[in-house]
Amino acid sequence: MVMEVIEILCEVSKLIYKNVKDLAGTDDAAGDFGRGAGGDISRNIDIIAEKTVLDYLKEINFDCIVLGEECGRVELSKNSKGFVIMDAIDGSANAVRGVPFFCSSLAFATENKLSSITDGVIMNLSNGDMYWASKGKGAFLNELKIKVYDKEPIYKIIGINTSGASEQLMNKLYPVFEKHNHIRHFGANALEMALFARGLLDIFIDLRDKIRIQDIAAGYIIVKEAGGLLLDADLNPLDSDLSYETRISFIAAANQKIIDDVISQIKK
Repeated sequence: MVMEVIEILCEVSKLIYKNVKDLAGTDDAAGDFGRGAGGDISRNIDIIAEKTVLDYLKEINFDCIVLGEECGRVELSKNSKGFVIMDAIDGSANAVRGVPFFCSSLAFATENKLSSITDGVIMNLSNGDMYWASKGKGAFLNELKIKVYDKEPIYKIIGINTSGASEQLMNKLYPVFEKHNHIRHFGANALEMALFARGLLDIFIDLRDKIRIQDIAAGYIIVKEAGGLLLDADLNPLDSDLSYETRISFIAAANQKIIDDVISQIKK
């Protein structure tokens, strides 16, 4: 029986969870294996998670090119059906310290474009919750269909990634911080996009021009299938190539109203 792409991504995500769930916060999670293809230091937990994916894809003879955060570009077939975009551990700092907010992020794209992503899975590696979506079929948390929060919230919760942000960007964002009391950043973009898709955040903003495709590929399709808007820094529909050199900014929003409300406060 031929497995669907989403089934492959779900199955290997479960294997990652099985292999790393007891590592978080232990000495075995850390180690320094040099800088991976994405530019960050590779930790032991990253290496184990990536090896889990590569071994499984080889075992089932899945014809693809893997674009990994640590391993870089790995061609598993000369007759590739597309790209598996992998951040096997997103939130490595949380994972190494034992903070229960980190995940794996796997997506499949048919072409060298973010907009060609057809399937994505984000696995919460601290509790085994799996967020997944296929193009045109909706977004799910385990077996429950999810959608963005599209009503007027009792508490407006705004996610903003400011890790390593410049003083200039922080000054631009200051009016948002000044006006809104409930601003969050948990340390794993992919999982934060999943929470947004589930309706737990109203908008998620990352304007640092630092995020890599591996971090948001699965979140891209999950957010879109959950009914969310994904825009670039100029408020155009988000798209890019899948290159390792590419760094982007993005905004995930539940609706146009919250974009008009929050983004209008950002200084030009």
